[in-house]
Amino acid sequence: MLDAVDAALMRALQGDGRATFQALADGVGLSRTAVRARVRQLVQSGAIRIVGVLHAGVVGMEVLGHVSFRVSGPVGPLLDALGEREAVTFAAQSAGRFPAVAQVRVADDAALTKELAELRSLPGVDGAEVFRAGSVFKDAHSSVRELRDVELDALDWRLVRRLLRDGRASYADLARQVGLSQAAARSRVVRLLDSGVIHVTAIVEPTALGANEQLGFGLRCRGDAEALGTVLANMARVSFLASGFGRYDVVGTLTAPDRCRLVEGLEAVRSTQGVAHVETWEHLSVRKERREGDRALEWIPG
Repeated sequence: MLDAVDAALMRALQGDGRATFQALADGVGLSRTAVRARVRQLVQSGAIRIVGVLHAGVVGMEVLGHVSFRVSGPVGPLLDALGEREAVTFAAQSAGRFPAVAQVRVADDAALTKELAELRSLPGVDGAEVFRAGSVFKDAHSSVRELRDVELDALDWRLVRRLLRDGRASYADLARQVGLSQAAARSRVVRLLDSGVIHVTAIVEPTALGANEQLGFGLRCRGDAEALGTVLANMARVSFLASGFGRYDVVGTLTAPDRCRLVEGLEAVRSTQGVAHVETWEHLSVRKERREGDRALEWIPG
């Protein structure tokens, strides 16, 4: 059973998956040895995975669209079709006005237009409404930090590949795996992190934590959607959040261990200053969920 200290460690690792054990210990008031043991237990139990997540811009997929489908007949065939599409990074059967929702990542708006035309022709689709994200504030499966211009060579890509699989790999291990000195490996990793190419984070496994409740929401706001997005992204129950334009001003996902705390999270969103209207949909069954690193592993050198 996870306690408040474990929860605090998970939040800290979501912010910086490569934080030192001493820094984590200072944050929770335990010894370095105790924190090391707790983090190891969290990983070994499957509660979290500490991995690198790649910026979508690195793989040329900077445009994100959230699609809500109107469907006639069973939803299963549509979900099967969505699961096979390269551009679809998330697909779920949902309860609400729309029986299926999906997220797509593509290179630009022209590619989004083309993808949407093909999605509307999938089996059972009677129509689709689209939210085009402008700013992504929170996403466990893709880095949301600003991507700076940086030239990457083969050694950088080899480091990226290894960090995607093990975000807390030691500098000594990374150096040995790519044939660099430890100091050189450290310098390159720091550069990759600072440039926004990759972000190391703790991916929380909902089933391991009993966090089986997921709720999508779209809202209209009064005033500045960017400012509202910054506030909402800091809420613990919010696992995904983006502002943009289309049917909503902001789209997000709430995740909680039970229905009661899911409702608490939703009430916190509704009561946030600047929120004018909220529409929700429950994720009944997630068909596909992919982080950007999974796509990148197919073509990254080394």
